[in-house]
Amino acid sequence: MPDVDRVEVILANNDRVTLRVGDVFLKIDADQRRTDVEVAAMTIAPVPTPKVLWRKPPALALAAVRGKALGRLAEPSVASPAAWAAAGAAVRRLHDAPLPPWRGQSVDELASRLSSECDWLLVHDVIPGDVVTRNRRLAEAALRPWTPVFTHGDLHIEHVFADGDEITGILDWSEASQGDALYDLATLTLAHEEHLDDVLAGYGTDVDRGLIRAWWSWRCLVAIRWLFENGYGAPEEYPEVAVLRSLS
Repeated sequence: MPDVDRVEVILANNDRVTLRVGDVFLKIDADQRRTDVEVAAMTIAPVPTPKVLWRKPPALALAAVRGKALGRLAEPSVASPAAWAAAGAAVRRLHDAPLPPWRGQSVDELASRLSSECDWLLVHDVIPGDVVTRNRRLAEAALRPWTPVFTHGDLHIEHVFADGDEITGILDWSEASQGDALYDLATLTLAHEEHLDDVLAGYGTDVDRGLIRAWWSWRCLVAIRWLFENGYGAPEEYPEVAVLRSLS
């Protein structure tokens, strides 16, 4: 590894830590099963992914990819509409690929998680109860049978890198599994509804936008407790809470 003058902390919470050392990212995960999934998914995904340099549990070393993330959850994206469309096209290639051999969560498991998270939000009065209740009703629409596809599972805007209009890498595959295509599309466009048309233009097929909105509600509702318990500040400042308010 070449000499470097700094180590940058990219992510640090109770589950995992990611460091950048020069052009190398070091990921340390408390649950090596997630790392197993990440490596396996990157091996078979038909889209650009970081190169695995080495793995010595509990650490995984990945090469940096060109370009920069499409944006941040709480900020306007400066990426071009063409880059967003390219992201949609990459997601479509992933969804059209053969299924990974491991399954994702069932509808019943997702419904149970939604229920427990909403109960926690109401008991602890973290955000207004009417916002929780209305968004729970919206989220429940997403919990229906679907034809499974190869999903990334955590297609956060900061996990998709572009150089100009080209997608150069999709990161963080530890949640990849068989799942609902609309969940990936919803995660990618969360808090960036203004780019949904661009993503769908690249994706290349009609989708039920109501179900994408339902997944926005689901993802935000189940994220808040984790963010709160891992020290991400006051819930009222979370972009997820702003999305819930806009949807309700």
